[in-house]
Formats: sequence, C-alpha cells, structure tokens
Amino acid sequence: MLWSLFWINLLGTIYGYIWYGDQLVYTAVEMSPLYLPFVPDSPTASLFFTWAVAYWLLDHYRSTASTLNPPKKSNWRSFVEAFAVVTSFKYGIWAVTIIFAGAYKGDILVWQDWMLVFSHLGMAAEALLYFRLYRYRWLSVILVACWVLLNDTMDYGRGVYPWLPKVLEDNLSEIATFTLALSIFSVAVALALWLVRELRPARTSSK
Repeated sequence: MLWSLFWINLLGTIYGYIWYGDQLVYTAVEMSPLYLPFVPDSPTASLFFTWAVAYWLLDHYRSTASTLNPPKKSNWRSFVEAFAVVTSFKYGIWAVTIIFAGAYKGDILVWQDWMLVFSHLGMAAEALLYFRLYRYRWLSVILVACWVLLNDTMDYGRGVYPWLPKVLEDNLSEIATFTLALSIFSVAVALALWLVRELRPARTSSK
C-alpha cells in the first residue's frame, strides 16, 4: 500500500512540475528567478508528501517491531510531515475550488480539468487519511504556517499565483482572500490532527 502511495505521488509530482513548466519559464525570464520556489504549489506539496511516505517505508524496513513509526524523529522529518499535511490539504482543496469556480462562471471543463479534480481531491484526502502515521510536532506546523503565509503573500503580492482560468481574472481579490483563509484553516487542521494524536495515548492509559 505504501509503495503504491509513494509511486502515485512521485509520478504526480513529476507531472505537476511539467504542468507548471511554462509559468516557471515565464517567472524566471519576466520576473525573477528568486520567485521560482513560490510558483509550483501543488507539485511541491506532493513532493513533500512523497518524502513523508519514503520515511514511512524506511520505518517499515528498519523496524524490528510491528509498527511503521519509531517513537523518535528528527526535526527535519517533523517539518517534512507537517509541510506535507498542510500543503497537500490546502492545495488539494484550492485547486478543486478554483476549477469549479471557473466552471460556474462559464469556463468549459475538459478532461484535464477532471483529472486535476480527482488528483487534487486525492491530495486532500490522503493528508487526512494517513494522520496516524504522522509524528510531527506543533512547532513544525507553526514553521510551515510561516511558509504558506509567505507563499500567499508572494502569490498575490508579487503576482506569482498559479495561472487562473480567464473568467476568474477579475476575481483576484476574492481568490486571494479565500487562499489566505484556506491557509489558516489548513494549519488549524494540522494542529487538530497533532492534538488528536497527543490525546489518544492519554485516553488509552486512563482506561
């Protein structure tokens, strides 16, 4: 199961960076190469989720017990997992919302749009479904929150947001507000998942 999850996300990541190819070139040439890290949002999210799955696979092969997670993890690993949760959930929801918002305003959906809908719904779903495997701490979530808020600032302050359907270009202010709210909500979801994990041992030991 984990191997399938790994390959699906890895291939999706590669496809995602290819999908952003034109915008990456445009950003580097017409704006600044320094803006490039803020352009491919969804592929970077799936890259970190792939990274997290790779850690779980290593746990599986290294562990001498019947568990996928050792009790201790590095600070960097904690950041990778927190980044995977927050951004996979956020951009999974964001992409689907933007696609259907464009359709509501008259944009014609093609098969690529439906492919993106299902793949991004999968991103949001997997961020939640595998929460029992995460071992990130709250501080990592705060650090990721700083990144996603900086990313939003760059997207809508410097104009490096993902290219939108033309019918939504006049709604940039509303989209920026929605994106910021979704970032805050995604961080809250990650903190809630962390809190649930923290409370479960306490509940178990009290029985």
